[in-house]
Amino acid sequence: MAATKLEIPVFINDEHKKTDVLITGVGAPSAMYHLQKRLQQIDYDLVIQAGIAGAFSTEAALGETVIVRQDTFGDIGMEEKKSFKTIFQSGFADENEFPYQQGWLINKNKIIDELNLRKVKAVTINKVTDDTLQKEQLINLFKADIETMEGASLHYVCLQENIPFIQLRSISNYVGERDKTKWKMKDAIINLNREILNIIDHYKFSIQ
Repeated sequence: MAATKLEIPVFINDEHKKTDVLITGVGAPSAMYHLQKRLQQIDYDLVIQAGIAGAFSTEAALGETVIVRQDTFGDIGMEEKKSFKTIFQSGFADENEFPYQQGWLINKNKIIDELNLRKVKAVTINKVTDDTLQKEQLINLFKADIETMEGASLHYVCLQENIPFIQLRSISNYVGERDKTKWKMKDAIINLNREILNIIDHYKFSIQ
């Protein structure tokens, strides 16, 4: 599954009998709806969410493909006087109520450790911006490596449904850099699709 066709061109243009493709549209609500609907129709060995992402630091190189170990919704909460608190910090939800663990949606799939990819912590937001305050809030609160607009939706739905999943992301830009001439969108997408193919070829998956 991907938010847009542009992120997985190999699977849009070619036939891969081992895979079923779902384009959800951009954003957490759309991803949750379309994924949940599809999961009621077909049983899968594995759900792979693939897409580009922004990195908070230069530790991950532009174009590099990473795999997400844990994710969470980074903008559900309350903001007062330029201070943001999550629903867990505000007492409106239990940070350890399933599927959360200390406020995180953690993927314990063994494939994550078997793959030779950087393991990262992600945060999912509804508004991508170059606002310095938002960036600082996300870094301070979550200490995440990357941000996306759909990742936590995958984790939430698949953990609830007990379906194996992984989230693959390629770094297209650094968070806050809105000059798209400095982005590595093309390299990120090429590397992302290469890694997906490697996973599908290595593991014997099927659609039931």
